[in-house]
Amino acid sequence: MNNPATTRRGLCLVLAAPSGAGKTSLSRALLDGDDDLTLSISATTRTARAGERDGEHYFFKTPAEFAAMIEQDAFLEHATVFGRSYGTPRAHIEERLAAGKDVLFDIDWQGFRQLRAALPSDVVGVFIRTPSLADLRARLIVRGDDAAAIARRMAEAETELAHQGEFDFIVENHDFDIALADLRAILRASRLMTRRVIPTALPHPGSSA
Repeated sequence: MNNPATTRRGLCLVLAAPSGAGKTSLSRALLDGDDDLTLSISATTRTARAGERDGEHYFFKTPAEFAAMIEQDAFLEHATVFGRSYGTPRAHIEERLAAGKDVLFDIDWQGFRQLRAALPSDVVGVFIRTPSLADLRARLIVRGDDAAAIARRMAEAETELAHQGEFDFIVENHDFDIALADLRAILRASRLMTRRVIPTALPHPGSSA
C-alpha cells in the first residue's frame, strides 16, 4: 500500500555557535545539494558591499524604513549590532514555510529566543560547540585573530555557552564530517515530525492504492 499524499509545512532550522566553532562551514555544507533548504535573507541598515544584491544577499533598508518595519511588527526577530540593524522579515519566511521550504538561520541565542516566540511550532534550534574552550581558543589562533579579538570572542563564547540548554540539540564539532552527519540527521528527523507532515489524502478502507 502506498503512503497517502502529504503536504509538509517548512521549518526554521537555527544554528547558533560561538565564533570559531565552525558554524559557517557546516552551514554551507548543509545547504549544498539540498533544494528544500535555503539561507534566511535578513534586512539590514548597512550599505551594500561590492557584489551584493538587494533581495539576494540582504534586503537593504534605510534606518527609517527599518524603524517603520519594527513599528509594523514586520520582523520575526531583530537586533542592532555595532550601530547596524538586522532583522528577519516575517512575510518572506511565512511564504517559504507555507510552500514547504525549510529556512536555515545563522543567528545568536537572543535571535533564537525571538524567533521561537514568534513561530513556536516551526523552529528547531541547534547549538554547535567545540569539545572545550581551549579547543575554541586554539581555532581562533589558527584562524589568525589578534589577541584582543580572541579575548573578546572567548568572553562572548562563555555567555553563549550559558544558553546552550535552551536549544533542542547540541552538536559537538570535533570531527567535521560527523558534525555534518549529525546536522543532516536532525534536519531529516525534524522534517518528519507529526506536526509538520499533514495527510492530504487517506486511502479508502480496503483499497490497495
